[in-house]
Amino acid sequence: MKSIAVFCGSRLGRDPVYKDSAEALGREIASSGCVLVYGGSDAGTMGRLADAALEAGGEVIGVIPDKLIEREIAHPSLSKLYTVSTMHERKARMAELADGFIALPGGPGTLEEFFEMFTWAQIGLHHKPCALLNIHHYYDHLLQFFNHMEQEQFLPADHRDKVIVSSSPKELLQQLCESAGAEKKSYE
Repeated sequence: MKSIAVFCGSRLGRDPVYKDSAEALGREIASSGCVLVYGGSDAGTMGRLADAALEAGGEVIGVIPDKLIEREIAHPSLSKLYTVSTMHERKARMAELADGFIALPGGPGTLEEFFEMFTWAQIGLHHKPCALLNIHHYYDHLLQFFNHMEQEQFLPADHRDKVIVSSSPKELLQQLCESAGAEKKSYE
């Protein structure tokens, strides 16, 4: 795996564990030699993720819509920053740049970005792994809802099982890389 897109919040959240986990994931991505692709902001967990990866010597690529540059303030120290016109272009560029996707705890935008990548995987637009970093049980209710979707036959079990979940940044990254290798082999 060469690059990982991480979807996360422009806020830090109530509990410091969210900030700490974003920083830990940034360090893990950098130490693994992967490139971090993310939303390009220096605010919230986005900024802490990028700062930690940069401090650990990693390459960090941001993708930010021009309208958010004023609102979120683009990170000033990235390896590369792409400016796009819309959120749709942002997701498409991130998908193009990344070999896998991780969602940290975040708000509606984080979920929307994750679900679009997960949906694209379901319909075969890409074969890249999708993962949730379930810090502080943040995604427990979503995982229960996935089970409900499966029980009600709106989500096939084999698709549900493709979502990688862990509460450990290091373990999640290892599982994501293993899955990317298996996915690549199965589609070659």
